Order: sequence, then structure tokens, then C-alpha cells
Amino acid sequence: MSVVAPRVASMVATHETEAPARSGTLLERAQRVLREVFGYDDFRGDQAQIIERLCAGDDAVVLMPTGGGKSLCYQVPALVREGTGVVISPLIALMHDQVGALEQLGVRAAFLNSTQSIDERRDVERQLLAGELDLIYLAPERLPVAADLLSRTNISLFAIDEAHCVAQWGHDFRPDYLNLSMIAERWPGVPRIALTATATSETRQEIVDRLVLGDAKVFVASFDRPNIQYRVSPKATPKAQLLRLIHEEHAGDAGVVYCLSRKSVENVSEWLRGQGVNALGYHAGMPAETRARHQAKFLREDGVVMVATIAFGMGIDKPDVRFVAHLDLPKSIEGYYQETGRAGRDGLPSTAWLAYGLNDVVQQRRMIAEGEGDAQRKRAQSQHLDAMLALCETVTCRRVQLLAYFGQLSEPCGNCDTCISPPDSWDGTIAAQKLLSTVLRLDRERNGQAFGAGQLIDILTGKTTEKITQWKHDELSTFGIGKDLGDTEWRGVIRQLLAAGVLAVRGEYGVLALTSEAAPVLRGERQLMFRKEPPKPAGSSGRRSRGEYSGRSGGGSAAAAALTESQREVFERLRAWRAETAKEQGVPAYIVFTDATLAAIAEVKPRQHAQLAAISGVGAAKLERYADDVLDAVADQ
Repeated sequence: MSVVAPRVASMVATHETEAPARSGTLLERAQRVLREVFGYDDFRGDQAQIIERLCAGDDAVVLMPTGGGKSLCYQVPALVREGTGVVISPLIALMHDQVGALEQLGVRAAFLNSTQSIDERRDVERQLLAGELDLIYLAPERLPVAADLLSRTNISLFAIDEAHCVAQWGHDFRPDYLNLSMIAERWPGVPRIALTATATSETRQEIVDRLVLGDAKVFVASFDRPNIQYRVSPKATPKAQLLRLIHEEHAGDAGVVYCLSRKSVENVSEWLRGQGVNALGYHAGMPAETRARHQAKFLREDGVVMVATIAFGMGIDKPDVRFVAHLDLPKSIEGYYQETGRAGRDGLPSTAWLAYGLNDVVQQRRMIAEGEGDAQRKRAQSQHLDAMLALCETVTCRRVQLLAYFGQLSEPCGNCDTCISPPDSWDGTIAAQKLLSTVLRLDRERNGQAFGAGQLIDILTGKTTEKITQWKHDELSTFGIGKDLGDTEWRGVIRQLLAAGVLAVRGEYGVLALTSEAAPVLRGERQLMFRKEPPKPAGSSGRRSRGEYSGRSGGGSAAAAALTESQREVFERLRAWRAETAKEQGVPAYIVFTDATLAAIAEVKPRQHAQLAAISGVGAAKLERYADDVLDAVADQ
């Protein structure tokens, strides 16, 4: 474990000798920690209020978007307050990198988990009891086991990360989180902070109730991630669309591709590798050592594309993920927001791209109908899906709709696909009546017959197929009455009727049936406005080039986009040095310095330690450790 750098040690040690006399004094000390340890000059948003509250010994619930600086909200108070901060983190695999990043800053941090040997655990326990740790990370399931040890420790605070995992009907529910209420019972005088990047008002209340945080102040930051461009493309050939996204906009960039099934993960990752993309797979069915190896490679190397199920991603701290793609429809907006939030943590332009089609709607509706759970659970799942479908089908700004789901008002962003290329809408009432009438006649006139989308479209467009002849569907009065629309347009009608809850999916074969919402449409009492389907489904990159969509010049790091040619040369030298340094230490490159910090160094070209120390992201420990190497790399050659 790294020894705290002398400058940091002397500064951090003040929390052992100074009394918290005034709140102003607490905030001043927190600002010193921010500058000396983390290398930043100012707090952002609500950080100062949150940190001051925790330093004073009070509780807080924090809702802040990914990349918004949640970790500082407990790391800074843990260094200001006397004792050791205990962080409850849900993923063992990420603790090593979290602790490694803190060690780079000169912070005394460690973790306790099942991956350690007995001797390693004993050494950490000894350091904890001796007061030699500023922060210790535990998985939620380990807290009951470690409770006696912690009772013999001077604890400065408890931080519960990914607190939405306590929500029983949430997208990331973890049963072990329900046991965390013991913190309030066993350590009533220790301040607690619960943090999450995504929570509706209902989930927020569930966090407060289940973690017994009734007296906590709730801080809700804006959920807007303006650097992320949200796009939804009609699903045609999704793998080819994905490849165009990568080649045209994100060649050489790190990205995450989410698939619904393990089989799809393996198929897509293998196919991408065959196309020359540096792609890896990740799902829960893989051996643990394979998952760990792939995750480590993704975090430590540049330009890796991870193809994964939702088993991958929670807590991923890689700042330069430039795109997140979904090849299958997410089950909820919470899940979608959490997953897309893994892009652009460094604040630079990034893409959230989703391929979406009729089969996605059918599949998700059927999974809910045939899945486990009581009526209340299925109703909650349906509500989550309805909101996700509404986001996909909207003809207005996607960001406005996304933020509205979390209870926040906003203006059209000008940086999502519906703002950049507003879709046309059309009155689909008559088309809907034709289709609904066909479903109704099959049921009533043909002894309860029910079919999927393909057969309904063949009936409406008047195709004479073997199946049409076999079932005598050419004798129906609705046969051929929909020739004014093509197959793609009819699939769009069906998809939007399913999204609106006018049609439902029934049975294992996914046949379509009317819901109670169909009656007013058939009677002409309800108008339906639909998105107009493009004549040819757009590719992954829509109708604009890389530069038009992202503001990037193409190629290289997004952080270097605004640099001059000479500055870019310095930046690339710094990246080469960083890669070698990170490899020697066995840590991800961004833990040494982020791209944004390297770009700032390349722009300033510092000649002295003091000039380097003034750059954002360069704290005391990193200055002491890396200053000479950085100044050498910056010097004209």
C-alpha cells in the first residue's frame, strides 16, 4: 500500500488535531483537501453543501448523474473528519481500481473482500484498527461479517454507493442492500451518505425508508448529461448499423455495447472482432476469471469495445468511454439512463445510440407476461417499459422526455436526433382502425384465430402467400385494404400501437390481441398520431457525419480536439508516457491522469512544478510522483 505523500500527510493530519469549530472552517478544510489531494480548485453544484453537511456529522441522500462527482462527496469528508470512512460498494471487481486511484492521490485506502488471502485481510484489519486508513471499501454482503471489526474502529462516516440497489422493483435490486439499515441501528452517531446516479421520486423515497435516512437532507442534482447525444435508430441490420457507428464516428474509441442475451453478446463480440474491432464479451455465464480479465483490459487499455449484458457496468469509472450502444431495448428508463451514463464521464462529446424495432416491443411485452412475479410486480414492469417505449417513439426532444421522467423540466436540447432531424408525424387513426379491425375479425369470424405481425401485414397488403391461402384470409373484408402503406410502415404502425398499449402480445408465439384501449380507436373517438417511418431505415449514424453530430474533428482523443498541431504532439507524448507508467503499475491509464488533464498540460506546457500544480487534476501526491517525468515530456524536443 502506498505511503501518503508528505505534503498530503501533513494536510490530512489536520483532521486529527483541529476541532470543527465553525462550519466555515469545515468548508475551508474541505477546500484544502480538494486542492491538495485531488488537484481541483472548486466544488461543483451541490458538492460544497453536501460535503459541509457530512463534515458536520449530518446525513445526506445524493442523486447526481454519473460523472457528476459523487465520490468526492464522501471522499473529502472522510479526509476532513477524524477516523476511517467506510464505503459500501456493490462490485468487488471494481474495488481494486477504486482503491488504486485513491492511492495515486496519496490517500490511505484499502478494501476487504473474498478475493483476498487470510494474510492480506489480516494486514488490512491491522491497519484499520491502528487508524492507518482514511477509507475502506466493503461489499454490502460483507458488512454483517465485518460489523464486530468496525465496532472497534473509529469510523468517520458511512457511504452507501449505488443506493438505488435497495429498491426492490428497481433495475439493479440487490437483496444484501436491505441489511444496510443495521448501520443506523448499530452506529447511530456516525453520519451516512447514500448516493445514486438514477432514481425516480418513488425510488428516492424507498432509499430513505429502507436505509432509515428520515432525517437526511436530499440533494437532487440535474440529471442532464449535455455532452451525451441520445439517438434511436430504426432497427434493420443492427450489427452492420453498429459497425457504421464505430467506423464513421468512433474508430479507436472505447465503447460499451449492450445486448439482451448471453448468446447475442458472444455472437456480436465475435463478429466485431472479425471486422477488425478490438471487442471483448462479458456476461454472467462466463468464468469469473474471464470476466475479470476482460474488465481489466477494458479499463486499462485504449480503444476496447465491451459487448455485454447488463451484468457489466455498475460503478465503471472509465472516463473516456465515447459511446454506449444498445442492440436490444432496455427494460426501463432507469436502466437505460444508468447504462448510457457510462459514456462521457469526462464531460467530452459522447454518443448514446439505440437500435429499436417491432420485435423489441413484442419480446419485452412477452417477457413481462410470461415472467415470474405477482400482478403488482408485472404492473410495475409494464409501467417501466411503457416509459421506455414512449422515449423511443417521441417526436419531441428526447432529453426533455428523459429528464421529465426524473421529475425535471428542461428546454429542447438541440443535441439529440429528434432535435437535429425532427421526425415527421402523421395521423395514423385510419391505418390503426384497419389493423385493429383485422385482429378483431380474425378473432370473431374465424373462431378465435390470432397471428403475429407478419401475417397481419400480409393480409392488409393483399399478399397471396401459402399461409394466406391455407387459412383463407384472402376472403376477409380487410384483405388488401392497406396497400397504401408498405411493410416497413405497417411494422411501424404495429410497433406504435403496442407501445401505446392499444395492442397486446399474447402467448409464447407472440400473437397480437386487442386491449381495452382499442375500442375508442375503432369507434373513431381517439386520434392516433404516429412517427413517420423513414423510406429506408437510417444507419447507425443517422443523416449526419461524425463532425456534425459530435463536434469532434475525427480521430484521436476527444480531449485533444481543440488543441493546435504542436499541442497535439505534446499530448500524444504525454499519452505514451502515461500508457507506459500505467502498465508498470498495473493500473488503468486514467488513474495516472485523465485525458482532460493531459490536454490541459499540453496546452499550458508548464516549465516548473508550480505551473504544473496549478492545472486541474494535479494534486500534491501526483505532483511529487510525476512532475519530473511530465515536465520532461512537455519540454521541446
